[in-house]
Amino acid sequence: MSNDAVTAEAAGTDEATPVPEPIPHGLGASLPPADARAKTEGTFPYAADLWAEGLLWAAVLRSPHPHARIVSIDTTHAREMPGVRAVVTHEDVPGAPLHGRGGRADRPVFASEVVRHHGEPIAAVAADHPDTARMAAAAVIVEYEALDPVTDPEQAFEAEPLHPDGNLIRHIPLRHGDPDAAGEVVVEGLYRIGRQDPAPIGAEAGLAVPRPDGGVELYLASTDPHADRDTAASCYGLTPEQVKIVVTGVPGATADREDQGFQLPLGLLALKTGCPVKLTATREESFLGHVHRHPTLLRYRHHADAEGRVVKVEAQILLDAGAYADTSSDALAAAVAFACGPYVVPNAFIEGWAVRTNNPPSGHVRGEGAMQVCAAYEAQMDKVAKKLGLDPAEVRLRNVLATGDVLPTGQTVTCPAPVAELLQTVRDFPLPALPKDTPEDEWLLPGGPEGAGEPGAVRRGVGYGIGMVHMLGAEGADEVSTATVKVQDGVATVLCAAVETGQGFTTLARQIVQDTLGVDEVQVAPVDTDQPPAGAGCRGRHTWVSGGAVERAAKMVRTQLLQPLAHQFGMSTELLQIADGKITSYDGVLSTTVAEALDGKELWATAQCRPHPTEPLDEAGQGDAFVGMAFCAIRAVVDVDIEIGSVRVVELAVAQDVGRVLNPAQLTARIEAGVTQGVGIALTENLRTPRGLIRHPDLTGYALPTALDAPDIRIVKLVEERDVVAPFGAKAVSAAPVVASPAAVASAVRAATGRPVNRLPIRPQAAVVTGN
Repeated sequence: MSNDAVTAEAAGTDEATPVPEPIPHGLGASLPPADARAKTEGTFPYAADLWAEGLLWAAVLRSPHPHARIVSIDTTHAREMPGVRAVVTHEDVPGAPLHGRGGRADRPVFASEVVRHHGEPIAAVAADHPDTARMAAAAVIVEYEALDPVTDPEQAFEAEPLHPDGNLIRHIPLRHGDPDAAGEVVVEGLYRIGRQDPAPIGAEAGLAVPRPDGGVELYLASTDPHADRDTAASCYGLTPEQVKIVVTGVPGATADREDQGFQLPLGLLALKTGCPVKLTATREESFLGHVHRHPTLLRYRHHADAEGRVVKVEAQILLDAGAYADTSSDALAAAVAFACGPYVVPNAFIEGWAVRTNNPPSGHVRGEGAMQVCAAYEAQMDKVAKKLGLDPAEVRLRNVLATGDVLPTGQTVTCPAPVAELLQTVRDFPLPALPKDTPEDEWLLPGGPEGAGEPGAVRRGVGYGIGMVHMLGAEGADEVSTATVKVQDGVATVLCAAVETGQGFTTLARQIVQDTLGVDEVQVAPVDTDQPPAGAGCRGRHTWVSGGAVERAAKMVRTQLLQPLAHQFGMSTELLQIADGKITSYDGVLSTTVAEALDGKELWATAQCRPHPTEPLDEAGQGDAFVGMAFCAIRAVVDVDIEIGSVRVVELAVAQDVGRVLNPAQLTARIEAGVTQGVGIALTENLRTPRGLIRHPDLTGYALPTALDAPDIRIVKLVEERDVVAPFGAKAVSAAPVVASPAAVASAVRAATGRPVNRLPIRPQAAVVTGN
């Protein structure tokens, strides 16, 4: 007899009373996000929803030219328009005019003498109505002297300097092994990676409110509030204490979420008018303002022996940074360090450059640097396999990295590196069934049910991509986060400036405290810059450093909770355990509840987490530059219509090195989202910028993959080999599938068509096979 039947019988009813399912609890459970209900009901407070008494509206005037000299700026007509309260230009920036987030401070708040990219801010307006603000911005008269833009990064080396710091942002020459080493087989390739936009679905918006002390508060969807505060204070001529950033709801972030080109003008306008000022960017302004993935040109030469083992890799990597440096130095370091991929390469000679052009600025986008080189080195592995007549998966298996191997940077891989296991798993996973040649299955054809393709022209291909990414910052970055855990009246509160960007930190923080203290109700306080800094929300930082800080603080509170009991029973706190809201001793003598032990007490503790230090790459590209690494293997199955070049991704089988699964549902969602983003890079996403002008800056002209474009994603294995130096042993999971999936799709199209496929996104003409 079931439990339900027993319950019904005891109650004297005919129907069974359902037994409620237990609520997920602690690490390893699929605890739902605390804000899930608010987001689904539309009550979650995003920046675009904010309001304040006496609110003014802002608009930003942006340059229509990618490169021009500013002859004059006349704001007279704009200032005289009814309802206009303020107009600001470069002359109104009281502090240091340059700013930058996480990189070199080389970008002005407003262009003054020279415009360096399409959409660069020129002026900003505050008015009592949004339409008035936009009309006033359009009424600012700017006289330009158009200049020839430098849009080819190869031309940047010889072009006149576009910036006082010159056109070369960084050059990394990596030297590892014997330059005279040679293999029996040599393959070469030239590869191009397009410009991907992070395309945040939620509107980029902000609100600035002046303070009585002469400072300002900025309400933003910031992903790095303390860095943004310091930048703003510098530009406003204020101390950091006079600027406060309050983080509003972030509608997802796969890059630097906000365009500082309107954040900074907002504060200036609020300070000038003495009123709250709000700006909600249009989709066009978002495309013009925020950073994009670095377009990259890559030249490769692989040497291999007759067995397919790589002997030497030679490569040249050129990153187009756009008009400003931003995080290009970091992206280049990742690209050069991982240029050979997760393979053992005894000899490597890599040249990497990041240069300025008059193209839109590039910056941090998930998997920066690593994604571009993955597409190239995996194409090279396919060429080695083809030249030797070997299976592409087998060639990869003969070369894969393992723990203890040495990277071309000279750094030993000390973290778990189960690359062979990942690849073998996806290789051996059953292939999907072939579509039937029947009318009801036409939707399976590339192009969908209304596609122009014919079943007889469809070829199926299978390809592989293995990605590797680094976690946390690199090259000596001081990675540190601080967290406070408080417990009062049976409720725990976590204070940490780690921003929830969709990566699940707030859920993880709740799980950590539940696990450590046995308290069910855990709240995570809103983030602002009155809290100690936690750093940027990228590269798995908050799982590692912020989660580690929360764990340490919670353990300190746990000790405070258990010490009186341990003293009372004459034992160490290590002999007591907390589970399911109960405190018990190893021998069973002590047994009480957490609620009884708290008994109205208020306990709190603050702790920091700082991983072991790294070092910059030296003049030969050598050094222990990375704290840890994560790996992902993907097998792609595609159908290609070789007559019209349309591609349908049938299935992506994923095996990933995750260290430890902390929240199964959340982890699965992150991997699926990363894979889908990679499909966009592979097939559709390319922000076109002819002569530096962004063409079609909207979601009609920029083709994001939709639900109909998303393939079947099979997560066939999650390898839980814990990284002993990471809190909980967990690794970052979002970036690695973004890095590996475009390379896997390109490899599969290569297998289906026999074409080289050396450009992402894959253009239809690259998948057409002539002479058939």
